Amino acid sequence: MTPPVDSVVVPPRGHRVRQTIEQLRARILGGEWPVGAKIPTEPQLVAALGVGRNTVREAVRALVHAGVLECRQGSGTYVVSTDELAPVVARRLTDDRMAEVIEVRRAFEVEAARLAALRRTPEDLAALDGALAVREAAWRSGRVDDFVEADAALHTAVVAAAHNAMLAELYASVGVALRSTVAQAMGDALEPGRYVDHGRLVEAIRAGDPARAAIEAGAFLEAPAGA
Repeated sequence: MTPPVDSVVVPPRGHRVRQTIEQLRARILGGEWPVGAKIPTEPQLVAALGVGRNTVREAVRALVHAGVLECRQGSGTYVVSTDELAPVVARRLTDDRMAEVIEVRRAFEVEAARLAALRRTPEDLAALDGALAVREAAWRSGRVDDFVEADAALHTAVVAAAHNAMLAELYASVGVALRSTVAQAMGDALEPGRYVDHGRLVEAIRAGDPARAAIEAGAFLEAPAGA
């Protein structure tokens, strides 16, 4: 039986917009609309989400402002990021702020290494071994871009082994900055003097030694290479 109109709770407009933003974000994060994909038109979203046109418009506008969506005149609205913080970090990233980026990396990576040593699973150790092997192969290849990506993947695997979802999300948001610090340190070529062995970090995590893992992670970010 349909409830009478006066008994239906209609949420305030701001609440409806927030709910719609969360629904859109959930579909983006769930992969329904991956980065680069065009989202449905406004009428289609109205029908799919069961809210008014103005609510959809405000929710989309908020995600455009956050850097998750981009409106392209005459074409539609596209997903440009799955992370609202990443575009903000990218916009703030300049050469004269690299020292700050290193400090942020240190804050994240030292704690992540410490937690990883306490919480790592056999699956985490296998992922770390694999990432370390890929990093070594990338160095031997001599291709800077490949090494930068492989180095970032290893650090990301360490963060994943910490099993702290909020830390992992925040770390992912500085991914562009992380790669930039490594690329800047490497320059145009992989010179032997810039190589930093990460095997000791992985071994400290494997040994379950949080103090040593934290020291190893911090040592990389004290070195000029910063990788």
